[in-house]
Amino acid sequence: RIVSLCCVSASLFQASSLLRACILKCTLDNATLSISLSLPFSLSLLDLSPPASLSISPDRSQFFKYESVSLSCEVQGNSTGWRVVRNTSRGILSECNTDWGKPQGSSCIVSLIPSHSGVYWCESGSGEHSNAVIISVLSNQASLIVSPDTSQFFKYESVSLSCEVLGNSAGWRLKRYTVSGERSDCGGNWGKPQGSSCIVSLIPSHSGVYWCESGSGEHSNAVNITVHDGAVILESPALPVTEGDSVTLRCRYQVTPSNLTADFYKDGSLIRNETTREMTIPAVSESDEGLYKCTNSEEESPESWMTVTAGAVILESPALPVTEGDSVTLRCRYQGTLSNHTADFYKDGSLVRTETTGEMTIPAVSKSDKGLYKCTNSKGESPESWMTVTVPSPVVPVLSMSLPRLLCSLLVGSPYLLVTIILLVKCCRSRAQGDRVEEG
Repeated sequence: RIVSLCCVSASLFQASSLLRACILKCTLDNATLSISLSLPFSLSLLDLSPPASLSISPDRSQFFKYESVSLSCEVQGNSTGWRVVRNTSRGILSECNTDWGKPQGSSCIVSLIPSHSGVYWCESGSGEHSNAVIISVLSNQASLIVSPDTSQFFKYESVSLSCEVLGNSAGWRLKRYTVSGERSDCGGNWGKPQGSSCIVSLIPSHSGVYWCESGSGEHSNAVNITVHDGAVILESPALPVTEGDSVTLRCRYQVTPSNLTADFYKDGSLIRNETTREMTIPAVSESDEGLYKCTNSEEESPESWMTVTAGAVILESPALPVTEGDSVTLRCRYQGTLSNHTADFYKDGSLVRTETTGEMTIPAVSKSDKGLYKCTNSKGESPESWMTVTVPSPVVPVLSMSLPRLLCSLLVGSPYLLVTIILLVKCCRSRAQGDRVEEG
């Protein structure tokens, strides 16, 4: 003989997610008596998700330099006081619209550079946090940035040089080696430090090689700068260009002549004559690397070397957790143009699959698919990215009423509930006694 109180039946859950009934059962041998009671309170489903979530578009964790990403805080309830915050690989904690990011509605738009690599999340004024997302911007450990990006200048023009460093930038400094054999740092007898940059007002003796160097002897890329005291210079990229990029070379004059026609040479050979004094290469390739100069009817420019590099490789994988059963596509992406898209995909260091399309799809991810992924193609290897796989969050029933109302309801309902239980128990006993008399 068993009396069970409030056995919840799944059939009582309606679309409104409310539970409003309780079942009383009396079991005797194989017979069961049931009584349904309506209750003056309800049960609803408790949402255990965080108070806010960081949304990222496009949803991936690796980016090329100068690509853009949109970050936004999706908040349950009042979103006032919530903001996008980051901690970079340099250990700099800051929020959007300080020295990075541009607010646009409820989003923060970021034009990415390598120093933006780090962890991003949403945070409220009271210290509540959303999920966190790791963003990696691919580049070398350190890069010398030249603005404007040209290798030839006229006398007294200015150039801004800065060291862009991944991680801790302490101890990095700008150095040069001039044509006269002088090796020195910015801020000595040349250059004016301005924040993280060095501003140089150029004279011919400043011609030479410039680079960034750490205290431990690590180096960035090197840039050759020529300061010309003549009438014609060639504006060509000082920094390496990537395969597939469009590049324009300009023949620039100190005094604009009436005839703008210019001849462009590569490695000493005439390659093109342009009436606009500009020559554009729509998509550079490795064969375009070389020594360039231009001439007009009166004078020629110094020569400058243009470097063409193979583009970087990144893996496009979800930055946000994916749910079990979802379809996920990983893409091996090259910065330049590829004729062969074949890519190998690795998980936790082991080859998973080779795909001729450069894409790998997992039709229905499971917990076993979480891990560290990377890809390789004919141009190189991507960094690794972690993919998180989650199971759908369980829902927990919770009383959807105030405590005073609950106590009041229990006091009103208790006598009725108690009498019903007593009657049910007596009923069970009477039936049992009757059965024993009949057996006798």
